[in-house]
Amino acid sequence: MSTPEHPGLSYRAAGVDIDAGEALVEAIKPLARATLRPGVMGGLGGFGALFDPKAAGFADPVLVATTDGVGTKLRIAIEAGVHDTVGIDLVAMCVNDLVVQGAEPLFFLDYFATNTLSVAVARQVIAGIAEGCRQAGCALVGGETAEMPGMYAAGDYDLGGFAVGAAERGALLPRGVAAGDAVLGLAGRGVHSNGFSLVRKVAEAAGLGWDDPAPFAPGQTLGRALLTPTRIYVRPLLALHRAGKLKAAAHITGGGLPGNLPRVLGPNLLARLAPTWPMDPVFVWLARAGRVAPAEMLRVFNCGIGMALVVAEADVATATRLLEAEGERVLRLGTIEVQEGEAAVRIDLPAGWPA
Repeated sequence: MSTPEHPGLSYRAAGVDIDAGEALVEAIKPLARATLRPGVMGGLGGFGALFDPKAAGFADPVLVATTDGVGTKLRIAIEAGVHDTVGIDLVAMCVNDLVVQGAEPLFFLDYFATNTLSVAVARQVIAGIAEGCRQAGCALVGGETAEMPGMYAAGDYDLGGFAVGAAERGALLPRGVAAGDAVLGLAGRGVHSNGFSLVRKVAEAAGLGWDDPAPFAPGQTLGRALLTPTRIYVRPLLALHRAGKLKAAAHITGGGLPGNLPRVLGPNLLARLAPTWPMDPVFVWLARAGRVAPAEMLRVFNCGIGMALVVAEADVATATRLLEAEGERVLRLGTIEVQEGEAAVRIDLPAGWPA
């Protein structure tokens, strides 16, 4: 029995504040409403989210699902106290994987786990998720917030994202990649969301803290510059695909160009690339400050190419104009060739790369 001298235990005393969770739900409802799109049925608060693909305009849809996180980029966000961009990263890592399969992102759910819930921090993170959904044209239909004392250190949190998209049955990618096709790249924006365990080691070796000036970004702190959010490529890729000019696309994440581009090529095909594109200063800094070998740079980072595309050589000019009209910087990376064996990438590095 609880007495004034010996009060009974409570969930709050154990480290979980139900009232804070309910306050967060109320705080994020306007953020979720701002992402509504045709097909969404109902709103936040139910035990599950409903979506009608026919109301979204699909006749014979194939559903495509992805899940991802942000990795140790979160460590920088937590230590730098910058929480408003990692939500964009979370959405980007999922929806960019959807669109390369020819799918339009329809809806998104998030998982936010922490030691003790800070409504202010969580709202910043989820505001970023809502902004990512807005950029991708998908609806934020729900998620889970877990307060887990004993599982995370004070102030820490982790994120997971889940996206579902759809494509008409006959419009899935890749399709028809052949020798003679061109490989184009869409420029990235900063490091995106892969390789941050190495990034953090480079910063440590350089003796830099997150509040120090970024050596590669004048006027920004190192933390803020490294937290530049991952670029979302949904709208330009869907436009190119719907114009009938896209054969394949690869989201360049962990593994870089050598690890990701072969995933959308058929057997006996080789993508021969030459890295002559202008290198983002952050990658030059990482290579020099960390003395990271060129092969390791290409295997760990996207090195400035967030998305690789395969188009027919005859369509390069048209595809470039369409993508540039969507705000993308388009770079010629190379050509598809015939080879014996499994799909592969060969990158002909110039002397002194990256520079």
